[in-house]
Amino acid sequence: MFQESAPLILRGFQVYKTFLGTDAQQILLGQLREVARVAPVFTPQLASGRKMSVRMTSAGDVGWFSDVNGYRYIEEHPSGTAWPDIPQSLLDLWDVVSGCRRRPDSCLVNFYGEDARMGMHQDNDEADLTCPVVSVSLGDDALFWVGGTARGGKTESIWLNSGDVVVFGGDVRLAWHGVDKIRFRSSGLLPKGGRINITLRVAR
Repeated sequence: MFQESAPLILRGFQVYKTFLGTDAQQILLGQLREVARVAPVFTPQLASGRKMSVRMTSAGDVGWFSDVNGYRYIEEHPSGTAWPDIPQSLLDLWDVVSGCRRRPDSCLVNFYGEDARMGMHQDNDEADLTCPVVSVSLGDDALFWVGGTARGGKTESIWLNSGDVVVFGGDVRLAWHGVDKIRFRSSGLLPKGGRINITLRVAR
C-alpha cells in the first residue's frame, strides 16, 4: 500500500514524496468521505471572530475545534455526535513513519478550496509533544512553508503533491509552518478540484 523511500529533509521536516500511490489515495479518499458523512465538515471560527478559509472535520477520540473562546480539542462533533474512528489505513501509515509507540487519538481533516490557505502556526495544543505530527496530502498541490521554532525569521518552501506525507517531530515538533497557496485543479483526484490535508497527532 505504501511506496516507501528515503524522505527529503526540509529544515528537519521529513517529506516522503508520493508515499501513497494512486490506488491508495483513492481508497483513503473513500474512507474520508465516510468520515465526513458521519461528522460533516464545518468552518471553524477564530478567537478574533474571523472565519478560517479551510473547512474541516475530525476522526478519533477528540477533534480540533475553534471558536471565539479559542482553540481546543473536543470529544464530540459540534452537532453533538461522536467523532468517527480513525481509518485503519491511516493508523497503519502512522506505524510506518511516526517512530512513536503511542497511536494517534486525533485525526484532523482540512479541505482547501481554490482560495484557502493556512497561516504560519505551531501545532502546540497537544498534551504529548514527544510524538510527531504526521501530515498526508491528497488532491491539488500546495506550497508548504516551514520556519523555525521561534516566530519570524527565515522560511523555506516545497510543493506538496497528492500522496505526499510529511512528518515533523523532535527538535522541529514546534516549528512554525503553513500553506501559502493551492495550485487549483493541478490534481485529478477530486473531481471539482481542491486539496485535503490529514494530520494525525497524539492530542491527549
